[in-house]
Amino acid sequence: MILNREATKSIRSAFGKTLEKLGHINSNIVVLDADLACSTQTQFFAKSFPDRFFDCGISEQDMIATSAGLASAGKIPFAASFAMFATGRTYDQIRNSVCYPEFNVKIIGTHGGVTVGEDGASHQALEDVALMRGLPNMTVIVPADCRECEEVIKFAASTYGPMYIRISRTNVCDVFDENYKFEPYKAVIIEDGTDASVITNGETLAEVIQACQNLKKEGYSIRIVHAPFVKPFDSETVIDSAKKTGLVITVENHSVIGGLGSAVCEVLSEYYPSKVKRIGIYDKFGQSGKAEFLLDYYGLSASKLTNSIKDEIEKYKKD
Repeated sequence: MILNREATKSIRSAFGKTLEKLGHINSNIVVLDADLACSTQTQFFAKSFPDRFFDCGISEQDMIATSAGLASAGKIPFAASFAMFATGRTYDQIRNSVCYPEFNVKIIGTHGGVTVGEDGASHQALEDVALMRGLPNMTVIVPADCRECEEVIKFAASTYGPMYIRISRTNVCDVFDENYKFEPYKAVIIEDGTDASVITNGETLAEVIQACQNLKKEGYSIRIVHAPFVKPFDSETVIDSAKKTGLVITVENHSVIGGLGSAVCEVLSEYYPSKVKRIGIYDKFGQSGKAEFLLDYYGLSASKLTNSIKDEIEKYKKD
């Protein structure tokens, strides 16, 4: 797979435009935002359906509670804010007003991970997937590109139940072409290999693909697994990958505690004990800086991943 990493698109716009299109199809869809419509891109829906758009102000707790009320009346609320605020400020409301009664609320967390950049630690959600993944009845999805994001939003609108969908602030390159068929609850084998299985999702998928292409030139054979569904988790594909390669490496723009890496470790420790190396943010907060700098600083850029994946393979071969 050859990626055009120079041609990038806004995944937030893909979310907003898809939501606006769905609004024409399903009149039960309503959208709520917390004074961030331009940033989350819910502005597209707001312009087309002002009577079905609710700006709740800088009050995410009220946004979630209102969403629960609308869901109880048969509406399909999409509630959007920065991932940090959509999950951190609102945990009590999500737990008790959305997940416990199992209401049909879709929570969209934009600006996930360290690539929020200059806004710094207070705005960089590195724990959001862990928070949402721990909640009963909650589905957690992290799409990798605009095409997949469109499919995820369509899936959310047509599938009942609480959902958390995490997207990035940064623009992303296309990973999937027009032939991509979105399969709910399934991981995607991007490329097969035998030296290691690298499991990732979201914007780091492109970094992993580039890193593995670099390593392919050196003779390494790596299986790339994209796992957009962190919950429910595709255990079968992960176990199959571990059986095939032995070594498993996870990569995520999130804390290594409680996110994708933890999901992989939980599955393998119970069903097929294997060597797992988690690459992500190691029990730290983010910091202010350019998105590209932070991605590299935390070891998530293609260049840093090239070296770390190679090192892990060589260590595994010696063990």
